[in-house]
Amino acid sequence: MAVNKDQRERWPEDIEASVKQYNDWFIRSAPEAYASARRQTAEFVAHTLEKSDYLRDICPKLFRENPEVLFVLRMCTAPPIARDRLIGLSGVPKSLVNTLEKDRRIPPQMKAEVLDQHLQKIGDIIRLMADPELFPWLKEKRSPTEKEIERAAITVGDRYCGAVADPIIRNEQEARQLAIIRKLLVENGYTELASNQRCVASKMPAKSFAFHLNVPVKNEDGASINMTIDAVIMPPVKPKVPLLVEAKSAGDFTNVNKRRKEEATKVRQLTSTYKKSVRFILFLCGYFDQNYLAYEAAAGIDWVWEHRPQDLLKFGL
Repeated sequence: MAVNKDQRERWPEDIEASVKQYNDWFIRSAPEAYASARRQTAEFVAHTLEKSDYLRDICPKLFRENPEVLFVLRMCTAPPIARDRLIGLSGVPKSLVNTLEKDRRIPPQMKAEVLDQHLQKIGDIIRLMADPELFPWLKEKRSPTEKEIERAAITVGDRYCGAVADPIIRNEQEARQLAIIRKLLVENGYTELASNQRCVASKMPAKSFAFHLNVPVKNEDGASINMTIDAVIMPPVKPKVPLLVEAKSAGDFTNVNKRRKEEATKVRQLTSTYKKSVRFILFLCGYFDQNYLAYEAAAGIDWVWEHRPQDLLKFGL
């Protein structure tokens, strides 16, 4: 049963309401979310600078023991080096840099001698391009003053937050969306599964739900992968087919139309794996225009607007 995807006459009104809701939230909440992240980042940056002896000791040992510092160190150069630019300048494998930054670990299969050679190259580039205005003690071969350290930490922290501003906002928005879903479900007699109760989606108890649950699927190559679903809800009626909900927010129309194929790909993988026993919907807030909605509707994907969360109950809940 369709809830919103076939209500085309309501799309313009819902789009307007969704944009207004997102803008109101952004003006009211985004600055504090950013400020909170900025405070946490400042501490991490200061810790990174201390571990590297204020950029005077960027050695392989630093990366082996603290792989998470690479992102901060990229923000210490002039100009800040993008990940791909660092790979090109240093000549190290892309997989190494991605593993350091994204997984925050050292590649386990790489030989120690080869690894140290690559890490040394990364350190050499960071030192060579270190911002001379922020780190004058490097050229002058002296210890930094407390004021210099404080200034460098604040500036690098601002660069860090600027580079990850969008993820910060997305994370805050997702937390808010999931809180709205939780409130609606609990008010209607649903129970959130505790960490020791989580199980495969198809075996969840009736009237239960879980957030960020992994659902095994096969990708286009036939390989088994885990697809993380934002909210999985098991209805009280039979046949018990869980409702899979993807929470999405967007601050502009352009980005969503670039990424609209992602949901269609997820549905194909889910359907290919579980045949017809799949129910996948979106929980939307923000800038989703008629082109986006039409594309998702054509892919068989329905949705619920955050400004009308009670529509979730129309999916047999």
